[in-house]
Amino acid sequence: MARDRWLVVGLGNPGKRYESTWHNAGRMAVELLADRYGIKVRKRRFRGLTAEGRIEGRGVRFLLPNTYMNLSGDSLIRAMAYERIPLDRIIVLYDDFDLPLGRIRIRDQGSGGSHKGMKSILSYLKQGQFVRIRIGIGPVPGDDIVTFVLSKIPASARDLLEASLRDACDAVELIVSGQQQKAQEQFNKRGS
Repeated sequence: MARDRWLVVGLGNPGKRYESTWHNAGRMAVELLADRYGIKVRKRRFRGLTAEGRIEGRGVRFLLPNTYMNLSGDSLIRAMAYERIPLDRIIVLYDDFDLPLGRIRIRDQGSGGSHKGMKSILSYLKQGQFVRIRIGIGPVPGDDIVTFVLSKIPASARDLLEASLRDACDAVELIVSGQQQKAQEQFNKRGS
């Protein structure tokens, strides 16, 4: 079992049509994190894009599922099985419209809420004991959640979103280095 390796997964939808949409916040965070280390997540494998690298001296497999959001669990379970990565070495980053824009929240258990990508992952894993980093994109203006999450991020919101993406990357670095408690204390309390 790969106890020293991590699987860092960024949820989103593949393709140009979905680039820079709210629903791709998790995917954007993982791309930003990989970029910090000079890593390009481009290899096609596990029904997604993947790359290997090191963060804080630990081996990391980056994964961007290309299955579309609702089938994200299929991609994750393939990478997890191949690498033999245990649940407690998985970090999933995803958008959350119930969390205000500019905030992130770190948890290691719970339901997927209304997030279909997380529901897919939980249906494959059958257990919820893995780290998830929720990236706030809320509140939703109006009642049409689907239209909102699939809409392009307006210029007026980019700075705040980019700050939370950087926070999410910082949180992953802390978690991988064995400092999950510190990450939760640092980021979960901001703005509460």
